[in-house]
This record gives sequence, C-alpha cells and structure tokens, in this order.
Amino acid sequence: MNRDLLRRLWVTLSAALCVYGTLLGFGVVGTPVEDSSSGALSADATLLAPGSPAFSIWSVIYVGLFAYTVWQWLPANHTAERARATGWLAGASMLLNAGWLLVTQAGLIWLSVAVIAALVIVLGVLVQKLTALPPRGAADTIIVDGTFGAYLGWVCIATCANIAAAGSASGWTLGASGDQLLAVGVLAVAAALGVVLARQLGGRLAPAIALAWGLAWIAIARITDTPASLSVGVAAVVAAVIVLAAALLLRRRAVPALA
Repeated sequence: MNRDLLRRLWVTLSAALCVYGTLLGFGVVGTPVEDSSSGALSADATLLAPGSPAFSIWSVIYVGLFAYTVWQWLPANHTAERARATGWLAGASMLLNAGWLLVTQAGLIWLSVAVIAALVIVLGVLVQKLTALPPRGAADTIIVDGTFGAYLGWVCIATCANIAAAGSASGWTLGASGDQLLAVGVLAVAAALGVVLARQLGGRLAPAIALAWGLAWIAIARITDTPASLSVGVAAVVAAVIVLAAALLLRRRAVPALA
C-alpha cells in the first residue's frame, strides 16, 4: 500500500472515530460534555467557562473536518503537497478530539487537560505548515485553512477553560477576589497567545476569530450569568479585541482572508 493511500485511510478512520466521540459529547450514546466529570465542564462551572452558545462553533469545525476528509480523497489532492503536509496531523487531531471526549466521560479531568494540550500542539504545527504552503484556490482556503485555523483558535481558549475546570474540580481556590484576579491573568495570557499566533502565522484570521469568539462568550457569561464577575467580563472583552487587532495588523497579503 502506498503512503498516500495509507494517509487518506488514516484520516478517514480518524474521522469515523471522531464522529463516535462527537456522539458521546452530544449525549447521543453517552453523557453530554456539560454533565460529564461531575459537571466540571459546564458553562457555569468556572469564571473561564464560555457561555453555552459558544460551543456551537464545534458544528462549524466538524463540518470542516468532514469536508477535509472528502477533499483529501479528490484525485487532484491525492499527492498534493498540502494533503501530504497535513494529513497525518489532521488525523491525529481528530483522534485527540475523540480521546478528550472519552476521558471526560470517564471523569478523568486532569487527563483531559493533557489531551487538549497535545491537541493544541498538533494543530499549531499543522497550521504552521499551512503557512508555508499557500492555498491553490478557494476550496483550499475554506476547507483546509479555515477549518484548522478555527479549530486551533477555539481549542486554545478551550484549554484555558479546561484547566480552570480541572482546578475547580480539585477544590483549588484563592477566594472570591483571588479567583477573579487569577482569571484575569489567564485571559491576559490568552490575549498574548493570540498575538503570538498572529505573528507566527502571518495574521491568519480564522484562529483569531475563533479565539476571540471564545473570549467574547466568556465575557457574556460573566456579565449576564453565574458565576458573575464584571472584572473578568471586561478583561475577556479586552483580550478579544487585542487578539483580533493583532491578526489584522500583522496580516500578510499572501495569506487569504479566511486563512
């Protein structure tokens, strides 16, 4: 079996397992994510939990991953440089996604932190590779750059929320004021990460938009829902603005609008 065919089969199998993990996450064949791990991952569990509507971005990402799976089977992409550069990493990202859902079902909250951290690294490497390989057209831009850029940006903020959830589930607290101050500090780190991504990836918009989306929903949740914190909400808004501004300022003409 040639390596290109093996890569396509790897992506397809990974996508199938990702679908199973998604069914678990939505509670079709398991416990919904927000109810798993004793509710540690619910939208009102911590100061860094995005509001429930934020998670609708997964629908966009999953559609993109399905489209990518089909895209890499098209004859024109069998040996395409971009398919070869991303296929193995794309499959790994889908498996890590499914693995994260499985470990949260088992209540292994700290293991889920390790899994999502690995997912961030895989996606970071994948999108970095895309930066060195310009898309060949609109399909490449939307299906490949758009999907994995949004995936990376969202998982970055999800990692912050995941760590906060694990700490809360472990009973860690600095008191009401201390917890808010720590949350503001984490949001500052998220904003700095957005700037780093903009610099490293040439101002790609998809990661910035997805990261800002998560930050915006943290702001909305803290201002309109519990646990309430105006300071955390304002910090999240500021962080979202910084992330978007950095991407726009550092954007390169060579990178398409959705990249």
